[in-house]
Amino acid sequence: MAETTETTGTGLPKGFRSAEQGWPELHRIPHPPRRLPLLGDVLGADRHTPLQDSMRFARELGPIFRRRAFGKEFVFVWGAELVADLADENRFAKHVGLGVANLRPVAGDGLFTAYNHEPNWQLAHDVLAPGFSREAMEGYHGMMLAVAGRLTDHWDRRLAAGHTVDVPGDMTRLTLETIARTGFGHDFGSFERDRPHPFVTAMVGTLTYAQRLNSVPGPLAPLLLRSAARRNAADMAHLDRTVDGLVADRRRSGGGEGDLLDRMLATAHPVTGEKLSAENVRKQVITFLVAGHETTSGALSFALHYLARHPEIAARARAEVDRVWGDAEQPGYDQIAKLRYVRRVLDESLRLWPTAPAFAREARQDTVLAGAHPMRRGAWALVLTPMLHREPEVWGEDAERFDPDRFTAAAVRARPPHTFKPFGTGARACIGRQFALHEATLVLGLLLRRYDLHADPAYRLAVVERLTLMPEGLRLRLERRRPAPPGTASAAGPAPEDASEPTAEPADRCPVHRAGA
Repeated sequence: MAETTETTGTGLPKGFRSAEQGWPELHRIPHPPRRLPLLGDVLGADRHTPLQDSMRFARELGPIFRRRAFGKEFVFVWGAELVADLADENRFAKHVGLGVANLRPVAGDGLFTAYNHEPNWQLAHDVLAPGFSREAMEGYHGMMLAVAGRLTDHWDRRLAAGHTVDVPGDMTRLTLETIARTGFGHDFGSFERDRPHPFVTAMVGTLTYAQRLNSVPGPLAPLLLRSAARRNAADMAHLDRTVDGLVADRRRSGGGEGDLLDRMLATAHPVTGEKLSAENVRKQVITFLVAGHETTSGALSFALHYLARHPEIAARARAEVDRVWGDAEQPGYDQIAKLRYVRRVLDESLRLWPTAPAFAREARQDTVLAGAHPMRRGAWALVLTPMLHREPEVWGEDAERFDPDRFTAAAVRARPPHTFKPFGTGARACIGRQFALHEATLVLGLLLRRYDLHADPAYRLAVVERLTLMPEGLRLRLERRRPAPPGTASAAGPAPEDASEPTAEPADRCPVHRAGA
């Protein structure tokens, strides 16, 4: 069994009051200037954009740096060599801290928020992993198409009325309905509502509150966030009621069609025979409903922003869709994987703005990070994924430029491993990443085939942070596309490039068991 670290309720290892105690030579790691006693590195910081603040400090301070806030020291890492070392599963493991730990009251020991030593992570992972097999994914494909059809119906109505479309809002509707339908047989009716579903409102509230907890001193949080805490309690209660009702409906119906909820309720561990408890089922459903749509909606929104800003890239992707899908009214499951350039667009969007923008790693035993920074067992660091994805030595001096050809097969082979991490790393990487990639590629293909996307020339990308990332205020104007006549160059599209090779870096494999378990 892999070694684990016992943690306190704050997410810090027991016996460690701060990250400083786990870094014997912390003084060698740079920190921002103008540090204030007690308050730390707060000058010029914006509590609404802590991730983007950290990116700014990263550019100034280099591939490893530290920030202090209210007496706690945090170490940030983004250099490729350092991150590759942190990816070593024998020496490092996932650390549940900061905003992720703040979600424990609502998500408990669900897959995303479980501590490494909690047995329900391994149990749930082993029970649910078959729900993301190829066979299961093929079963979800038709439901994904059906939900995407509700989106295009909605956009057609907006277009007919001469209105723009709310991209983040509509992508949230789409991805919530997709995970609800495929995973739990539930319909939230998101496209029939003028406002976001109350579940979405409650979810955004809990994510925002979790982020805000990082911006105030812990002992003062009950005083400074009293009204916010009351709203958060109400939001969590709404999430619980919604999921409890969904589970109760399933129990009364006697079962569904073998989806994720059926697996949670009825499937026993293949070795131990153990089943998930009722409380853990609730936490897992909330985890999947929140994580299963929030990050994918952000990824789609960023991709649509870049496609609208780069019509030449959109035209190239659209030509590929025409060539691969031909005259078919709807694509088959296998055709989605053939949209290699569309997938590159998605990967490049995730490179610049990975919607889960950081992950933390803790030392399993005393070690030295990249041969330079001693770490005691339990010490941890936060990987800034957007900065890893902008490392000039890996991605070039033009790393801020949107270029899907960074993900040609040849370019991927030429890069070092562990330099593209939008889904985390190792055994605790996102279990649903293939689900998300299939859904997002399918949706981008459908939208490119149906519409020309026009950006607002006055819009400048603004990124809102609520643990996940999302473009703020992004609206697009649509124009219904007229398909090119069969046989034309546009309809045929360019020949496939490196068709026998993958166009994106292979994701970390998702083992059913941890190494050594």
